[in-house]
Amino acid sequence: MAVIDFRLRPPVKGFLDMVMYAKAERRNGITRQHGMEPAASAQAKSMDQLLAEMDAAGVTCGVVMGRCSGLYGSVSNQDVADIVKTWPGRFIGVGSLDPADRRKAIAQIDEALALGLKAINLEPGAYAQPLYTDDRRLYPIYAYCEDKGIPVTIMAGGSAGPDLSYTNPVHVDRVAGDFPELRIALTHGAWPWVHEILHVAFRRPNIYLSPDQYLCNMPGMDDYVRAANGFLSDRFLYASSYPFIGVKLYADWFRSLPIRAELLPQLMHGNAMRFLGLAG
Repeated sequence: MAVIDFRLRPPVKGFLDMVMYAKAERRNGITRQHGMEPAASAQAKSMDQLLAEMDAAGVTCGVVMGRCSGLYGSVSNQDVADIVKTWPGRFIGVGSLDPADRRKAIAQIDEALALGLKAINLEPGAYAQPLYTDDRRLYPIYAYCEDKGIPVTIMAGGSAGPDLSYTNPVHVDRVAGDFPELRIALTHGAWPWVHEILHVAFRRPNIYLSPDQYLCNMPGMDDYVRAANGFLSDRFLYASSYPFIGVKLYADWFRSLPIRAELLPQLMHGNAMRFLGLAG
């Protein structure tokens, strides 16, 4: 069975300058909070080991997202495109942008698509000037992506902002309602607002959820699993959030969950293909 890991940050290019690799002790502490041990590939910052772990996990490819963040650092769209090109068939690229200048942001979307990237990643609460997801300065970006059929990923959950209000699902609820044809995937699954985001996803069919590391041994995990077994089975996105959790460790753990076996192909592959516009 083919598997797409929807949130995978490989140890190469601009990712190495980010806190997830530059501050290994911090990362490893978070890994252990999830009840896991650090992945050998992350410790060694080794692409060869990562690819071997992906193979052992049955992970066909990982989704690599660019980042333009004042809080967590940046990974350029060119870096993402280079990763996709260097390891063909193993990674799918998603671009990022700086929303500070609307016209430049639109140009960055076009440039990302020209590089072969398949979606646009926004991290509103982590920008140099933090924004709420429904900030009107982001609306031209949403409108452009909706008009062009470009899917958008939004980091909404965990530490995605200066305080808890930035991950409140009411913000993305408004965006999903205002742009009903825009496919939106929420990385970190709006955790810890689990019941609230599941309500939003229930009423907004354009919302996909990727709880990733916040599914793993965290409060609310049973509710995410119940949704994946039910109404969210066509919009749940499997993701490890590597390097915070190892690709193989997460895959083994995920397959042990009480998820209906017949749903695994769509949860771990088909939904991501459809979200990214890669399904036939």
